[in-house]
Amino acid sequence: TLPIGPSQGFLLEVLLLSVPALGYIIFLIVTGQDHFVSSSLDDTALLIGCGPVTAIPLLLFAFGAKLLRLSTIGIMQYIAPTIVFLIAVLIFGEPFGSTQAIAFGLIWTALAIYSWSMFRGREIRPAVR
Repeated sequence: TLPIGPSQGFLLEVLLLSVPALGYIIFLIVTGQDHFVSSSLDDTALLIGCGPVTAIPLLLFAFGAKLLRLSTIGIMQYIAPTIVFLIAVLIFGEPFGSTQAIAFGLIWTALAIYSWSMFRGREIRPAVR
């Protein structure tokens, strides 16, 4: 690991990945398989817009994670997959049989036990003045 902050680390990651990404984009343009030059302006704008739409939540998460305990962040990591699961089953009609129900139940039971033990073990500390 490097002794740098989250925004500097994110910038370093983007810089390291932009070299192969740019090479791949040039390869696609040369072979005629690109979507930036041959597509409509709307499609190109949507493709370019994917960068900020991906980067901004990651940066906000990195800054917000410094304000929370790691156990809280760990529990919050279950929210997005659960929402995706609910959308898949309830809206898109993905199959949800007994095997999936057992696995889902076990995961959330383990999470409930972990959360309960974490909250039960928390001490109430007097305010520091």
